[in-house]
Amino acid sequence: MDRLGAMSLLIDVVDSGSFSAAARRLGVPLTTVARKISDLEGALGAKLLVRTTRKLSLTDAGVTYLAAARRIIDQVDEAEREVSGEFTAPKGELVITAPVQFGQLHVLPIVADFLDLFPNINIRLLLLDRNVQLVEDHVDMAVRIGRLPDSAMIATTVGSMRTVICASPELLAVHGVPQTVAALQEMPCIVLDGPGSSANWRLADPQTKTATLVAMAPRLSVTTVEAAIRAALLHVGIIRLFHYQVADAVKAGSLRIVFEPFEPEPAPVNVVHVARGQMPLKMRSFLDFALPRLRRRLMEFQGANAD
Repeated sequence: MDRLGAMSLLIDVVDSGSFSAAARRLGVPLTTVARKISDLEGALGAKLLVRTTRKLSLTDAGVTYLAAARRIIDQVDEAEREVSGEFTAPKGELVITAPVQFGQLHVLPIVADFLDLFPNINIRLLLLDRNVQLVEDHVDMAVRIGRLPDSAMIATTVGSMRTVICASPELLAVHGVPQTVAALQEMPCIVLDGPGSSANWRLADPQTKTATLVAMAPRLSVTTVEAAIRAALLHVGIIRLFHYQVADAVKAGSLRIVFEPFEPEPAPVNVVHVARGQMPLKMRSFLDFALPRLRRRLMEFQGANAD
């Protein structure tokens, strides 16, 4: 049997969470996945996985074997990259992910300049307003805005971003500029409806800086940042977004930042990648090129948009 192929398949099954999810991801029949895992267990003389109707779990032997399989596959991957020159010359494909608007404004210009200098590197830029799993989705690095969970990832902070509350001057003329939390809660508001979004707005006490969640009653819920901004421009309600998302409208005077004393601590902006053995030159080259430029862009953004 193809032992390395079986190890890779086991890793895919565990990372995907089920046989069927792994089959869909790999584009192979479910029966083929099940048979190959069964053949591997037969060759080892040990049960690796326990399947129920609700979940897939590893046996004790499976935990041990999976850890060894990951090490072996990583070593083989590194050896293949080294032989192909990936560790001696910057070449190959990089997969990078970033939030949609932030990526368009701040990451894409850096990527374009980088590609000019490195003709043997190609980049696949995934602009998504959700966090993908770097290992499972085969992504090399990600730009993340916000506090990071504890993990084995390597994170480099390149700046920070305010979260601001905005409204159109016309809306403020009708409802007044809120000065208290109670007044804010009485304002018509627009909220994002999606993963990680909430009608509870995180604010900070102006005196103690203690963070608190304030429940807002949405007048309108939308599923995209663009729709939220457009609705605010149409005077539907107030919005709460990252500063970069509304900077153009604020600069044009179509939206006005309010409630600034209650703003929470700015969210960190990090570049995150997997800590896994020797780093390919394509990754090292991009990080060395992009990190100082991204820091500079964020500093310039803050200076240009300081109130």
